[in-house]
Amino acid sequence: MVAELIDKYLWLVRLLSGKGERGLSLGEIASRYEDRYGEAYPRRTFNNHRSAILDIFGIPIDCDRSANRYYIPYAGDAVDQDNTVRWMINTFTVDSLLQTGKKALKGRISVEDIPSGHKHLTVLMQAMLDGRKAVIGYRKYSSEGMETLSVHPYALKEFARRWYLVAWCEERGALRVYGLDRIRSLEVLDEGFQMPAGFDVDELFAGSYGIYLPEGETPVTVLLRVKERERPFMDDLPLHPSQRYVGKEADGLRYRLRLIPNDNFVMELCRLGDRVEVLEPASLRERVAAEHRKALANYTCTL
Repeated sequence: MVAELIDKYLWLVRLLSGKGERGLSLGEIASRYEDRYGEAYPRRTFNNHRSAILDIFGIPIDCDRSANRYYIPYAGDAVDQDNTVRWMINTFTVDSLLQTGKKALKGRISVEDIPSGHKHLTVLMQAMLDGRKAVIGYRKYSSEGMETLSVHPYALKEFARRWYLVAWCEERGALRVYGLDRIRSLEVLDEGFQMPAGFDVDELFAGSYGIYLPEGETPVTVLLRVKERERPFMDDLPLHPSQRYVGKEADGLRYRLRLIPNDNFVMELCRLGDRVEVLEPASLRERVAAEHRKALANYTCTL
């Protein structure tokens, strides 16, 4: 039922986003709704959907009373300004289209399996909304056993095809990050918890890379040399929100970033191979070079 309602909300957002400031009349909207869902679209239901879309996504649907037409002000900006809204719209849109067209498009759409523990995602979201503690059974990659932990679910973060729970762990007395795919059991308790005032998961990780919590480290300035042919990839998919294009030199392009160069970042630079070279700081340059040397050693030994 909830998934069906969300689908209808997003359908309405997509419909009006594509019509710009001119919008559509209620009659036009109702006609398209009937074509899509095979049922009438009374004004009361439409107004309920408008209210829900404002509450959930923060997207207003206004009415031009002079023409009795409904529209989303600055439709493109309304959707693009919030990463969470954009993710929800994209996710549900793709899912809806896949379900609708899985027969007609069979053999023509391929999707990757993402082992991110989706079965826990909605349960944890609801626990966050209700402000409830949870008990998780968690198994680290580095351990055969499973830990039972009491956590306060603060936030969810997606990174590198996986979902992570950012939570206060009562046993550790500290903030921790847990991969949803490694949660073996999950129970939401009736007991509540208090969110820290002003908590923002994006701010928490702003100076970091990936899912490494900053633990007293200070962000540093990183200067990269990139081959010119790589610029479209660097510009379209920045390594970090702080990434800025500096300029062109004779030996390549320069990009500057400001972050904590943790292990996640080192591995990402290694993944890029010879397409990216670290110029500064010297300590990061040596860490990346050392990883490349270790990798090279695997291929230079005699078999």
